[in-house]
Amino acid sequence: MPDLNRRRFLQASATAGSALAFNPVGSATQPSSIKPPRVLFSNDTTNITSCVNPWRDKQDGVTDEHLRQTIREAAGADVHLLQPGLGWIPWWKSKRYSAHEHYEEFLKPLGVTKPHAYGRYLLAGGDLVETLTDECAKQEILPFVSYRLNDGHHTRKLADALEKGRPDQTMSRFYWENYERFRIGDDIEAWDESVFDWRHAEVRDHLAGLIIELCDTHDFAGLELDFLRHWSRFSVENTSEEERREITIAFVKRIRRALDRKTFAGKRRWLGIRVPARLDIHPDQGVDLAALTQEASVDFINLSYSYFTMQDVAVARARALVPEETAVYVEMTHTTLTGKALSGSGTQPYLRTTDAQFHTTAHLAYEQGATGVSFFNFAYYREHSLPELGPFHEPPFHVLKEVADPDFVARQPHCYFLSEGRNDPVLGDDKQLPALINRNQPQRFALLASPTPHHQEDGLLRFRSPEDISDRGIEVKLNGQTLKQVPYVAKPIDHPYDAWLGEPEEFACFQVPRELVRKGENTIDFLVTEGIRVKLQYLDLALPV
Repeated sequence: MPDLNRRRFLQASATAGSALAFNPVGSATQPSSIKPPRVLFSNDTTNITSCVNPWRDKQDGVTDEHLRQTIREAAGADVHLLQPGLGWIPWWKSKRYSAHEHYEEFLKPLGVTKPHAYGRYLLAGGDLVETLTDECAKQEILPFVSYRLNDGHHTRKLADALEKGRPDQTMSRFYWENYERFRIGDDIEAWDESVFDWRHAEVRDHLAGLIIELCDTHDFAGLELDFLRHWSRFSVENTSEEERREITIAFVKRIRRALDRKTFAGKRRWLGIRVPARLDIHPDQGVDLAALTQEASVDFINLSYSYFTMQDVAVARARALVPEETAVYVEMTHTTLTGKALSGSGTQPYLRTTDAQFHTTAHLAYEQGATGVSFFNFAYYREHSLPELGPFHEPPFHVLKEVADPDFVARQPHCYFLSEGRNDPVLGDDKQLPALINRNQPQRFALLASPTPHHQEDGLLRFRSPEDISDRGIEVKLNGQTLKQVPYVAKPIDHPYDAWLGEPEEFACFQVPRELVRKGENTIDFLVTEGIRVKLQYLDLALPV
């Protein structure tokens, strides 16, 4: 399917005269939209400098060739979603807010005289979006831009910047001249409060101006509005649910109109939204999927768990709200679980997502009617932080092609799991994990599964605690049947990742007869019979083939 879509798109491009040609909407023949792709790959750009890459020396700056390398290595995807910066400063050639205005006219008089690598790239005339489109044409994939709508990463440095009297150069003049007026809350060290409140028209107009300029001046096949970087856009206390909804719909409509002023290779450009997979927090964001797809002509929805790969019924819930033709994707990342931050570093250890978990998550999504899957933070299998968080690995780029095939993922070993993730509003407050289970107080979990006829062998159910539970008495039932406890297995389905796998004494493992695992919801009853209690943060059920 992905190869066929790609060929059809390129054939249409050739007919239009150029793979990069713009054609005005409203001509004699109304352009049709692009065919729904199967696999979207998101590139945050900053992994070029934050990760140890095989194609870049640590001492290098940022070049077009570096960006091209990130696109080439992910060529198994149908769409390359580039995030050109954090959304505050254009990382392309802009007249609304140029690199010269930012670095030379604004920052330099304030004492910021050494632009970072991306600043030097921009001052030298670099344009990430131009490079994206050019390289994607060579790789025969679709260039999309993913625009972060309220990124809070460097707002965390607000207090430090104010103390030093120097603004952080990643934030724009508009931010530094207006942060006291427009930020959501008073805690200047919290990124969900230091970002801007969309109830102010000036905030929306400024952001819309940058996005509209990008739509008007650059060639790309689609645009994703990223509501997850970061998920806070409103002061909930100062706005009503209806106000947030109306503001968001009007903003997306505005961008839709700008996007439709041009086409890409004779095709109507796609508009998508990256939103929390948890629908219950959408009202706080002003997100109404039904209205955005039907009133604002949103073409695709990217369901995200922000930082994690998770497994649930989010696709089915979203599908029930949107038109049949709307494409729905579930997002997967490099990790399924993070631990406590290392002392003084703020950096957390994380458990890598395995091939089997990618395959299984894609399979569950397809079973619910997903159009395809997307990938986020994929580069961060590579070394990018403290060495003790390793060993690190090259990202499993081969997975990009594999998950495009529903039949392939159905035939692979499956790994179903529940995870606490971390304390993140995007993951909700009613997660099944973490759980603190006291003795003689049974706890029930619901695990989503969808085994196929290819899964004939018995499986293994593992429970992970952040502490030693080897002296606890534990009884487990799956769908009402008592399971036999067995010795610890580090990798029930083999994979190359050895970082933060946990210690044997932190696990309780149980054999699972294959016939007990059913399609849909599976109930797991966990009972502590000896010891005070057990704290759980993760469980997985592996089914080999």
